[in-house]
Amino acid sequence: MQNAWYYEEYGPKEVLKLGDFPLPTPQHDQLLVQVRAAALNPIDSKRRQRPLFPSDFPAVPGCDMAGIVVAKGTSVTKFNTGDEVYGNIQDFNAEGKLKQLGALAEFIVVEESLIAKKPKNISFEEAASLPLAVQTAIEGFKTAGFKTGQTIFIVGGAGGVGTLVIQLAKHFYGASHVVATTSTPKVEFVKELGADKVIDYRKTKYEDIEEKFDVLYDTIGDCKNSFVVAKDNAPIVDITWPPSHPRAIYSSLTVSGEILEKLRPFIESGKLKAQIDPTGPYKFKDVIEAFRYLETGRARGKVVISAFPYTESTRCHFIREQEETCS
Repeated sequence: MQNAWYYEEYGPKEVLKLGDFPLPTPQHDQLLVQVRAAALNPIDSKRRQRPLFPSDFPAVPGCDMAGIVVAKGTSVTKFNTGDEVYGNIQDFNAEGKLKQLGALAEFIVVEESLIAKKPKNISFEEAASLPLAVQTAIEGFKTAGFKTGQTIFIVGGAGGVGTLVIQLAKHFYGASHVVATTSTPKVEFVKELGADKVIDYRKTKYEDIEEKFDVLYDTIGDCKNSFVVAKDNAPIVDITWPPSHPRAIYSSLTVSGEILEKLRPFIESGKLKAQIDPTGPYKFKDVIEAFRYLETGRARGKVVISAFPYTESTRCHFIREQEETCS
């Protein structure tokens, strides 16, 4: 058995329990990964609160993780034992149920197609903060059909997705002018991410913004109000469901390790930087407190969990499974 956070019924964060959970065995196309860090996402809270996707109880929450490969299935070719990897382990577009074992556990199994090698210049915590948010961010640009040289208005520039949308717009997609909204305490933070202009939504209304933009990218579901800054017939992308304006296009995500691999040069060059909320990383034992903070909606960047429990006896179990010697 291993330590994991799980829930056996839908409800608030208090339904979460820390306890024993069965150790996983990788299938032919999967890797067994010792989790070193994980990140929380709004979808983790929503899945716990109500049956959004088919899954079984008890369920371990968490999509994003970074860790070390402990073992691999017979069909795995891209990774070896000892590799440091990261990724979103839940493929929301796959047929059937989501994995019962999410990222908030000592060990997880994941298909090799969903992960990538961790960039060497970032920590496990930074790596864990990226996958789902950056996959969501990139999908929004694809949904908008974004073209080099276009202008973009980003609603919610300080959140987990928004921080990455700003950086991708500047350094990956070649936007000519990037404007983002945030609250007063986070204005300087959003400027440092690369926004050409930051709108303090507590001081400025959308209706007072004279400039109109080629793309409106709404990360918080406020396009019922923010639509006024978009040019006529400009794409309005909303990553929340359902979109709150009839012109808005819902954008989800494609879960793929290939996406993460393509971003490696931008991460290793420092052009794309992980943003961890300064209240963290939270310790594994403090997962409920981390969810409490996440659900306030005030996070700056990503809420990350670190300091996962780990014992030598557990490691030996997996080595024995591979018919190796544990001294």
